[in-house]
Amino acid sequence: MLMIRKALILVICLIPFFSQAQHDVLVLQRRGMHEQAYTIGDPFAFQTIYGQWFDGTISDLHHDTVYIAGQAFNYHEIAAIRRANKADWNKAGTYMMIVGGGFAAISAINGALRQDHPNQWFTTGGYIIAGALLIGGFVVGEVTPKNYRLGGRFKLTYLQITK
Repeated sequence: MLMIRKALILVICLIPFFSQAQHDVLVLQRRGMHEQAYTIGDPFAFQTIYGQWFDGTISDLHHDTVYIAGQAFNYHEIAAIRRANKADWNKAGTYMMIVGGGFAAISAINGALRQDHPNQWFTTGGYIIAGALLIGGFVVGEVTPKNYRLGGRFKLTYLQITK
């Protein structure tokens, strides 16, 4: 019984030497404020200073180096980061355009079924609603920034947590 207790205490004392609780972190900052954080297991798409685009899942962060798909990159070699679509404004714009097109199609189908003349299928309000949804959806999908260019407003910082 005493031997089992000693072995258990030894195992419990050795656990911190063989485990690691935290990983290094890449932090994207916009004018000094936290914008996005990347760590092991996060999807990451970036452009190098040589003009090549790479994407994949971060497999390791170790001593200022990002490992993706078996390749190692120093974080200073990253020139731009493609935005992860968490809020996904591009989808919101697409949905707005679908609704605008659907509204226009329903108005045209209803006018055809009522056997109205084609210039009576839409009212002024119908033109405004369909046009606003189509144009607004296009603007929302295209105007939102898709890449973070490092250097001006954006800065990439490497936080080394492990030894």
